[in-house]
Amino acid sequence: MPALRKSELPTWLANGRLLSPILREQLALCAAFPDRIMFLDIETTGLSHYYDEITTVGWSIDGRAETFIKGGDPRHLLRDAGHAKVLVTFNGIRFDARFLRQEFPEIALPSVHIDLMYLCRRLGLKGGQKSIETELGLNFRQELEDVDGFAAVLLWHRYLRGDVEALSRLIRYNRADIAAMGAIFDKAMTGFSVEADLFSNPVRFVDWSAPLGWNVPPSGLQPAPSHLLHAPHFDELFASTSAKQARIVGIDLTGSEKRPTGWCLLDGSVAQTRSISSDEDIIAATLDANPDLVSIDSPLCLPAGRITVEDTDPGRDLFGIMRQSERELKRRGINVYPCLLPSMQKLTARGMRLAAIFRQKGVPVIESYPGAAQDIMRIPRKGAGVEWLHLGLRDFGISGNFQTEKVTHDELDAITSALVGTFHLAGLSEALGTEAEAPLVIPKLDALPGPFVVGVSGPIAAGKTTFAEALAAKGFAYTRFSLAIDDLLTRDGLELNRANRQALGTEINVTGRQRWLAEQTIKRVAGCSRVVVDGLRFPEDHAFLVETFGNRFVHVYVDAEEHIRRLRYLKRTADSGFDQAIASVVERRVTELIPLAHQHFLNHADFSAVQVRVDELFGDIRGEGICQYPS
Repeated sequence: MPALRKSELPTWLANGRLLSPILREQLALCAAFPDRIMFLDIETTGLSHYYDEITTVGWSIDGRAETFIKGGDPRHLLRDAGHAKVLVTFNGIRFDARFLRQEFPEIALPSVHIDLMYLCRRLGLKGGQKSIETELGLNFRQELEDVDGFAAVLLWHRYLRGDVEALSRLIRYNRADIAAMGAIFDKAMTGFSVEADLFSNPVRFVDWSAPLGWNVPPSGLQPAPSHLLHAPHFDELFASTSAKQARIVGIDLTGSEKRPTGWCLLDGSVAQTRSISSDEDIIAATLDANPDLVSIDSPLCLPAGRITVEDTDPGRDLFGIMRQSERELKRRGINVYPCLLPSMQKLTARGMRLAAIFRQKGVPVIESYPGAAQDIMRIPRKGAGVEWLHLGLRDFGISGNFQTEKVTHDELDAITSALVGTFHLAGLSEALGTEAEAPLVIPKLDALPGPFVVGVSGPIAAGKTTFAEALAAKGFAYTRFSLAIDDLLTRDGLELNRANRQALGTEINVTGRQRWLAEQTIKRVAGCSRVVVDGLRFPEDHAFLVETFGNRFVHVYVDAEEHIRRLRYLKRTADSGFDQAIASVVERRVTELIPLAHQHFLNHADFSAVQVRVDELFGDIRGEGICQYPS
């Protein structure tokens, strides 16, 4: 800000504690224009500027206490912000100002911002505003002692459900914060031993932060307007997608078998929950459920460069304990734990172990972030209590044993974890990850649709490639697993033949690199809107493609009787190696894909039959009439 002339403003001195020239000028401005100080505090649905939103804004200025309520007219807020010379907040630089500019892009906040949190730190006063009030002996919270920031979130949720008195209490809590700011400001000035010169009148900032009637909420508070009451519903979001009928297992995993894990089978919108302790029982229950997807609330991969979860990992210092997905959540204002924090190491190892077992059996697994699903369903985050999860799940359209039986908080969290899977299969999600780190999946209502992907599997000479090439003729980008294998064989100077392909394919699979091979296969067609993937061979291939593309992936298993395939093989290769080819490790596992495929095509006729089936599939895709999970 420009320097202030002494003739206009008083001079401030700090006896014993040197204040910077800028801060002295800012404090002088406050003393000269106390009526144009805007003491401000906001209430929100949570701490994340990315997922949460403002519920109320309170401010005091020019002897008035004002409140903006979400859904109302912000004109008075914008007017007073534009008129103010100084903004005073507590932690407002990091929090309030960011929310305000995001929610009201047109707002013109004062260029001078006194954040009392930092001012107090100069005096050795640390902690939140309420703890500082206690230390300074301030009390502006009569009959509000039980309300804190988290309780304020619940008051808003109660208001949305018809409790107008909860809104009144929320406003009084907000105004108490604002009133106390002036008193803290006064105490800070005393602590700094700041005195105005003899020509200035003493200023009590509390008189401006807590004007007459500050603790009286506005009269005539009304129930929440209808547009605030509308929340998404399961049927509304998923009715037009096959995800509505999907069977999804949600797992709210714990770090030890000694502590029960919350487990849920979400069959469409019906949830059945239980608590399970051992890995063996979790695996058995999950496989018995025959899910289309498993959604686990646990880290499922390591930071790029790490090879173990332990601190003895040689890459510990270089690669750290946090993944890029966790860094992104931190950037969005979500307080997430690094996956290799000592207290998280056992959980991460357990989650990775279970995910690997499921994927080897062809069961797709995603790492989920249920908190964002709760935001979308307008359910307060974990900690609000079981009753809020009950209410939110019911209002969202979920039914199940949790409505009639006593279930744990972990079981309810498992339901929201499963719901992340529903969002994902419906294409309403985003994946936070990198090429070197498997993604963490978060619901996202405005997600752009990804490509349609058809995966083709089946035994030798069944007609897989004929089927895939027929789709390619209709504009599908063509790729196949053997192309990525050919790249490796070419690099190593080996002949491109079936024997070498099968040998390398087996080696890749048994050494745990099948997902890497799938990633390389898909990279070849990155950016294409319609893709056909030829030659799925292992259950992990199916799992990867479902995890990556959700219900926009269709797996077609092409088959034919063995004698027909033998004749086709002989015509194609003119050798007698059919028995040797079908005896390979790769071919012996192809039949494991039969129960995983969404569609089966028995290819006993000529090419015209293939063309008819391809035309049917192409028509379904254009009309988006694919249903992978029939009821």
